[in-house]
Amino acid sequence: MHELFVTARAAEQHANLVDAARAAGVPVSPITDRAADGLSETVTPQGIVAVCGLLARPLDEAVTPAARLVVVLVDVADPGNAGTVIRVADAAGADAVVLAGDTVDPHNGKCVRAAAGSLFHLPIARVRDVPAALAACSAAGLRTFAAHGYADAELDRVDLTEPTAWVFGNEAHGLPADVLERADLAVRIPLYGKAESLNLATAAAVCVYTSAMAARR
Repeated sequence: MHELFVTARAAEQHANLVDAARAAGVPVSPITDRAADGLSETVTPQGIVAVCGLLARPLDEAVTPAARLVVVLVDVADPGNAGTVIRVADAAGADAVVLAGDTVDPHNGKCVRAAAGSLFHLPIARVRDVPAALAACSAAGLRTFAAHGYADAELDRVDLTEPTAWVFGNEAHGLPADVLERADLAVRIPLYGKAESLNLATAAAVCVYTSAMAARR
């Protein structure tokens, strides 16, 4: 954290945070409510805004041979979805999340809020080169499973006890054909009711948690 901006009301309500910042040597600057409105992206700001360093790590530091579960997002455009998947990955005990291709910046305000703190709990890597992201997962000893609604293999019939990298695609278009070809296996979640599909965050939660529970069994 480089600097903290805080209104008088927020300084009183969050005195422990302000004291912790000062104790860590972080400059704390008082601001007006109007200034807080301008600095914040939310409709009702909390009155406390921090300037922080970026969290993304190099790919080779995030995906290592010690990893058992990694989540890869390819061309995911919605920051709320990306943040929610990061939160799911964290909750399931994943070792890293890789944002590949044209996936939204994890430092986007909506993504940060949707991640609900999970950005600080596990390594996040950004890489434009999708094949490089998949190659890094394979080199680390992970099987790459591509979530695909039209795959032949169904989730409940796949061995998920091995170290796995789950690959999820764009909300509207899914994964490109070349990514599906590069993955070790394309897997679909069986739909037992009348819904045509699951949204990205829900599908990711089902797949990632199924892997996490299978590994722990």
